[in-house]
Amino acid sequence: MSAQPAETPSEPSAETPDSARASLEALRSEIAKAVVGQDPAVTGLVVALLCRGHVLLEGVPGVAKTLLVRALAASLELDTKRVQFTPDLMPSDVTGSLVYDSRTSEFSFQPGPVFTNLLLADEINRTPPKTQSSLLEAMEERQVTVDGVPRLLPDPFLVAATQNPVEYEGTYPLPEAQLDRFLLKLTVPLPGRQDEIDVLTRHAEGFNPRDLKAAGVRPVAGPADLEAARSAVAKTSVSPEITGYVVDICRATRESPSLTLGVSPRGATALLSTARAWAWLTGRDYVIPDDVKALALPTLRHRIQLRPEAEMEGVTADSVITAVLAHVPVPR
Repeated sequence: MSAQPAETPSEPSAETPDSARASLEALRSEIAKAVVGQDPAVTGLVVALLCRGHVLLEGVPGVAKTLLVRALAASLELDTKRVQFTPDLMPSDVTGSLVYDSRTSEFSFQPGPVFTNLLLADEINRTPPKTQSSLLEAMEERQVTVDGVPRLLPDPFLVAATQNPVEYEGTYPLPEAQLDRFLLKLTVPLPGRQDEIDVLTRHAEGFNPRDLKAAGVRPVAGPADLEAARSAVAKTSVSPEITGYVVDICRATRESPSLTLGVSPRGATALLSTARAWAWLTGRDYVIPDDVKALALPTLRHRIQLRPEAEMEGVTADSVITAVLAHVPVPR
């Protein structure tokens, strides 16, 4: 009897920009099967994936911040891990550590949960700054250094962190240096009345947020889609007028009397990147001023610092950025 030839896995077909865009649109639809009425936050997560950036989700408890990230993970063919940040969490619990092996009488590196594609850092402001800062190198350099040896993280790598508003007890506000490492800060508001009715209706019909497979959430995009999409975003053209517009917006924040800290050049670079991603998602290969305006709030709101007297008068980061957008001349 002749031997049967061994089966070889078929090569994945090359993704095109159009098919990648369709996959990411499907990603948004899949997340909507589990999360009701948070379209801006879903869009922000997709933009962050395209820009290789990290996302900070802020909202009061119970508005589906964790569920949103879990639904994103379930919709992607990517490895994902979750860390619940608590006051007693140590940096090595996130990054990994050297462990002594009695059989070999040697130390070996035990990777922490940060070695994944999508890390859900749940309630990141519940842990002290020492542990919060353990993510700084991972987020910026996409590597972890333990005992002087750098260890690269997988690609893609995205940190999606959730936090409760800082006025709640038992929280540690993130330092400015770490806030600046997040590409976007997305606010997750309380749902409207009809959205809340839809949430309760789903639960009454048997929806279990801990079982997303039963809710029909399935992987619809993977690394090949992301790579094709990122390549297309990198080719999205930006005119000198748009570049100047981004710079003028960021420089205007530095001159605002309501702020002690305006947007840095890193923030300007981030705004340009997110505007390009949004332009590509909407089907264009060039950026227009509306793309910049659409991403200005989530990209810049965590990169500015209000004066105490402005806060006492009810001024918010969003209101300052909105005022800047209204005053900076828009290129024609």
